[in-house]
Amino acid sequence: MVRRKQIVTRNQAGNHENKGSVPAETGADGITGAQVADYLRAHPGFLYTYSDLLRTLTPPPRYEGGNVVDMQAFIIERLRTDHDDLLATSRGNMAGQSLVHEAVLSFLSAHSLEHLVHLVTTDLAVILGLDVVVFCVESVEAESVAGMRVLPLGTVNRLLDGGHEVRLDSEAEADPAVYGGMGSLVRSQALIRFEFGGRESTGLLALGSREEDKFHARQGKELLTFLARVTEYCVCSWLGRLQ
Repeated sequence: MVRRKQIVTRNQAGNHENKGSVPAETGADGITGAQVADYLRAHPGFLYTYSDLLRTLTPPPRYEGGNVVDMQAFIIERLRTDHDDLLATSRGNMAGQSLVHEAVLSFLSAHSLEHLVHLVTTDLAVILGLDVVVFCVESVEAESVAGMRVLPLGTVNRLLDGGHEVRLDSEAEADPAVYGGMGSLVRSQALIRFEFGGRESTGLLALGSREEDKFHARQGKELLTFLARVTEYCVCSWLGRLQ
C-alpha cells in the first residue's frame, strides 16, 4: 500500500517533497486525511472494489525512483483490464445473440405444437450447450400436454418470487416438480415465465446446466426474455389464441 512519505514529486533541484501526501487536516465530516490513509492501508483491495474512483482521483506525476509507487501505471493497467473485460463481455453477448437467433428460426419452422415443444426441449439444449431444457405449463390436468411437463397451479409464481419474468441461479437447487429425475444434472439454471392466455395461461421454460456459472444473477436477461416471447407467440399461434 502506498505510504504518504512514498508519494512524492520531483522538484527542479532533484529533491523530493511531500506534495502528494494525504493532507492531515480534518475535513467537514470530522475525518482526517491520516484516517483515510490508515483505512486504505488496512483494506488494500479497496480500489478493486470501487474501481470507478480511478477515473476520479488525481494521480501523482510519473516517477520511478526509490520506493515510489507509480500510480499512473497502476491506473492505466486497471483501465486496460476493464477494457479487455468489456470486449470479452461484448463478444460473449454477440455469440449468445447469434445462438438465440438460431433457436428462434428453428422454432418458427415447427409444423405442429408437438414439434415445437420437441424443438424447444431438444434442439435448444444442443444450440445453447445445455444439459436440460424443460417446457412446463400450469394445468389442472394430470397428464402432460403435447409433451409439456405439467405443474400444479401457482408453481410458476412460487419459483419466480411472484411477478418476476426471469430468474437466474448459480449453484441452483433443482426443483423436482420442474426437472423430475433430471435434476441431478442441474448446477445452474434460468427459469423464464410463459403467458399463453386461455385455460393453461401460465408456463415455464427451465434451462439447466451442469456448469455452476453457466447462469448467474449478473447476466443480462434480455435475450432470454426475447426467446420466451417468441416461444409464446408460436404456442399461441398453434392454439389459435393470437389476437
